[in-house]
Amino acid sequence: MTEPKKIRWGIMATGRISRQFAADLKNHVPDAVLTAVGSRSQASADSFADEFGIPHRHADYAAVADDPEVDVVYIGTPNNLHYENVKACLEAGKAVLCEKPFMLNSTQAQELVDLAQKKNVFLMEALWTRFLPMHKALYEFVQHGGLGEIRMVQANFGFRIDFNSTHRLFDPVLGGGALLDVGVYTLAFAVRYLGMPTHISGFADIGATGIDEQAGYVLGYPSGAIAVLTSAIRSQTYNEAVLIGTKGRVRVQERFHEGTVYTTDINGVTETHTHPLEESGLQYQAMEVHRCLRDGLVQSPGMPHDHTLAIARVMDNLRGQWGIRFPGE
Repeated sequence: MTEPKKIRWGIMATGRISRQFAADLKNHVPDAVLTAVGSRSQASADSFADEFGIPHRHADYAAVADDPEVDVVYIGTPNNLHYENVKACLEAGKAVLCEKPFMLNSTQAQELVDLAQKKNVFLMEALWTRFLPMHKALYEFVQHGGLGEIRMVQANFGFRIDFNSTHRLFDPVLGGGALLDVGVYTLAFAVRYLGMPTHISGFADIGATGIDEQAGYVLGYPSGAIAVLTSAIRSQTYNEAVLIGTKGRVRVQERFHEGTVYTTDINGVTETHTHPLEESGLQYQAMEVHRCLRDGLVQSPGMPHDHTLAIARVMDNLRGQWGIRFPGE
């Protein structure tokens, strides 16, 4: 058998997450090749390119979208730049894997999903958790009726950092706040198992810069199921997730979004299920992108457009309740 044709990746931004993605791609995805990187400075692009052996290095993001040697672009830029970066790629016919949160709001998300579908170009939010071995195994267990009907979802994701008005997490210009940074993981977990809620209620502690520093929210569903979720950047929570069904319950152990272990309690019998990761695990979403591209898909069944839109709409609703608006909205 002949080896599959290499899929050529471009990367927008050279920060920590882009560096980790590049490393996992290079070390664990043999049919991928890094061909281009873009940064806001030539020096940063050159340094990143030298580290990963990337031939095309650009001093702006748009050049990556226009690079003819690129098939798909990974976007790791700040939240407020996602819209223009993704749009540039789609207009250029480039497939896109965009870091979470996908967009600042659901209006932007809907526009770009519509554009991708119109142009028949692949687009996916980089909710890498969805493709980790443990989370895939857990989803299959639930889909095959292992828990019966899901009645409750619980998920917490919080950490504590010192207040710094210039840090991206506290800056509304950059789309800061706990909800968009880590709440997206708790929402993605709930949406995966329960879908789009019909009731959304939350309370947030709004800090000095006008963003949510911690929050709790409840999602309600027509079946009576509920999701109870928290997110924080000023409180260190237990970062676990729980599914409760009519047959039993599951706990995804700390830290659930990059989890390797879950325990099941079915009819009083507790079992532990372990699914190790290789390195950080960002390569699994890249493998999914490759599978989708080779199958001619415009979205991934594992992270479909309607889930991205549902998460964005819930976040819009919550920010509306809390009076949080980003500049330009």
